[in-house]
Amino acid sequence: MTQNFFLTGFACAAGLVFGAQPPPSAVPAKPQTPPPTAEQEVFMRQSRESFRNGKNKEAITFATKAVTASPQNFYGYHFRGQLHEALRMNDEAVQDLSLALRIDPSQAEVYQMRGGCQFKLGRFKESVADFDTYIRFQPKQEPHHWQRGISYYYAKRYEEGRKQFDWHQTVNHNDVENAVWHFLCVARKDGLEKAREKIIPIEGDKRVPMMEVHKLFAGKLKPSEVMAAAKAGNPPPAELEYRLFNAHLYLGLYYDVTGKTDLALPYLRRAAEKSEKFGYMGDVARVHADYMQKEPVVTPKGAVAAPKEKAVVPKEKEQGKLESSEKAPKQK
Repeated sequence: MTQNFFLTGFACAAGLVFGAQPPPSAVPAKPQTPPPTAEQEVFMRQSRESFRNGKNKEAITFATKAVTASPQNFYGYHFRGQLHEALRMNDEAVQDLSLALRIDPSQAEVYQMRGGCQFKLGRFKESVADFDTYIRFQPKQEPHHWQRGISYYYAKRYEEGRKQFDWHQTVNHNDVENAVWHFLCVARKDGLEKAREKIIPIEGDKRVPMMEVHKLFAGKLKPSEVMAAAKAGNPPPAELEYRLFNAHLYLGLYYDVTGKTDLALPYLRRAAEKSEKFGYMGDVARVHADYMQKEPVVTPKGAVAAPKEKAVVPKEKEQGKLESSEKAPKQK
């Protein structure tokens, strides 16, 4: 497995929210390429320091110097690809990671990273292909790979998505999000009734308002109750922001899969406004909002498509307050 030269010593800017990152392999892959040169190490160190200080252009400049110092060395491209990914420059990240893999195609984690970047660019087939390759190198990680399940969903490979989320349930037992994405795959393939029949039971997800989200998809709760749970208890601002992100994301997904697409898109846009703060699932919100505007609307069996409605601007405009959840949030 390649060393993470860029992110060593501090958290990745693109950390995940949903589930858990697949754990590292118990047996590291043998390096297939020479280590970075001393000159590259200097430039990488300067790039990391610039990034920490918020000097992103300077960080890219030093990363590029690391590449040009030894253009046949895998680690220069890998390093700059990680920097581009952390800066949400996903197209540039894909280009760098592809160049790194051209030099050494045996590096499993690079396929994993490129698969995530491909997803964020809306390239779902390419994302699945990269995740598949990663799993071929690291087969023990297959049950953990919820990201591939999400890419399956957007690639319209719903049965494979369902199987992935069934499998993920065996290693991540109390995650409402896994149950919801399983529901979405079943609903798209077999209809809402089947999806509710087969919804994965969850009991121990302590994140607010995730248990309410589960009951919403199971048909046992109203959207307004999800919103009420998100606001309950006067949580501190950061906690409230996280709750509202999850409420907006999953209400958007709920309205979409139940045929109320005019209500879905504003909620997803509201979640997407926070995409930079909430890692992979933040990108999912953004990707889904874009996807809905590009793809023809297909209503699952059992859903009653709602007549077109305009988003309602609420009277209540206090900072941090939510709109009535039976109405769409204000669009920007």
